[in-house]
Amino acid sequence: MLGWGVDRLRADMNRLLAMLFHQGVLDEQFLQLQQLEDESSPNFVSEVVNIYFHESEKLLRNLRGLLMDREFSDYKKMGTHLNQLMGSSSSIGAKRVRNVCVAFRASSEQNSRPGCLRALELLEHEYCYLKNKLHELFQMDQLRALAAGVTYPPQPQH
Repeated sequence: MLGWGVDRLRADMNRLLAMLFHQGVLDEQFLQLQQLEDESSPNFVSEVVNIYFHESEKLLRNLRGLLMDREFSDYKKMGTHLNQLMGSSSSIGAKRVRNVCVAFRASSEQNSRPGCLRALELLEHEYCYLKNKLHELFQMDQLRALAAGVTYPPQPQH
């Protein structure tokens, strides 16, 4: 009976991944990250992604803090934060987050506070969607591993 559960979870995971690729949320870099996972590091992808989430949340807080300052004028600093977020998003295959960062950076290069505020709102939305879907994927993977009788060390939660 457990075999059916494992197969169903694997199929659900594949459907979720296919949907995320079809929506442009993820790109091939995420697949390359998955290929680095093996028996010696079965949680590699979730660990890397959790580090990404932790660091990204700091960058998003910094961006929001800069834009909420009425005296804000340091668009160069904003560009630095966006470049960091763009790079880390690219490294895990977070395509839509990266693309929003590109648009956000264009607004910051034009010193457009209204454009930056709109871009930040969209960035936070895309980031939350990515985070929710990847957490869903990782939970399915843990259930699949449990159903298959594989035990992994607990994942860090941020």
